[in-house]
Amino acid sequence: MLGWTIRDWQTAYKEGATPESLLGELLTGLDKKDVAWISLLDQKGLDEALAGLKQKLQDAGEEIDKLPLYGIPFAAKDNIDAAGFETTAACPAFAYTPEEDATTVARLKAAGAIVIGKTNLDQFATGLVGTRSPYGAVPNSFKPDVVSGGSSSGSASVVARGLVPFALGTDTAGSGRVPAGLNNLVGLKPTKGLFSIRGVVPACRSLDCVSIFALTVNDAGLV
Repeated sequence: MLGWTIRDWQTAYKEGATPESLLGELLTGLDKKDVAWISLLDQKGLDEALAGLKQKLQDAGEEIDKLPLYGIPFAAKDNIDAAGFETTAACPAFAYTPEEDATTVARLKAAGAIVIGKTNLDQFATGLVGTRSPYGAVPNSFKPDVVSGGSSSGSASVVARGLVPFALGTDTAGSGRVPAGLNNLVGLKPTKGLFSIRGVVPACRSLDCVSIFALTVNDAGLV
C-alpha cells in the first residue's frame, strides 16, 4: 500500500480486498512516534468508521461506484475538525474535541473516505517552514536536514512518503503550496470560497482556504 494512489486503492477493492483488511494493515504499520502525526485512529475509531462505511454502501445499493472515495484513507491537518479526534492546531493548551466534522471532512466521508489521522503543523498555521510546533519539526521527505515547508508540514509529509494517497491542509499565504513544492507533491489551493472553511481554526478568516495534497493531478481533482 505504500505509495498507492487513489486509483490503486480503488483497483484493490474492485479485485476483492476489503477496507477491514487494508485499513487495518495500514494502521498497524504506522508509527505513532512519527512527528508528522499528532493523532492516529485507534481500533475503536476504525471499527466505527468501518461500520459507517458499511452503512453508506448499503444506502448506495451496494454499488461502490456511487462512493467515489470508498475506503480511501486520508489525513487532515490538525486545525481542521474531524469527529473522534482532538483539534489542537499544534497547541496542546488550545486542544478541544469537536462535536462534528468540518464541512470538507464531512463531504469526503460522505463519498466513502476515512480519516486515519491528524497531522502536525506550524502552530496555529502561522509559518512556512514546518518547524514551529511543540510536537516537533517535520523533516523534508527527501533530505531530513532541510525544512519540509509549512504550515501544512505533516499533511505534505504523509502523502510524500506514500502513507496516504491524499491529505487536507490549509493555505492562507502559502501553507499548502510551499510544503507541496518542497516535497514534490501536487498542492491544490482551490479558488477561495469554493470549499467551506466551517470547522477550520482560523489563521486569517478572510483568506483561509482548505487545500489538497495528492500524489497526482488526477487524484487532487477527484478529491
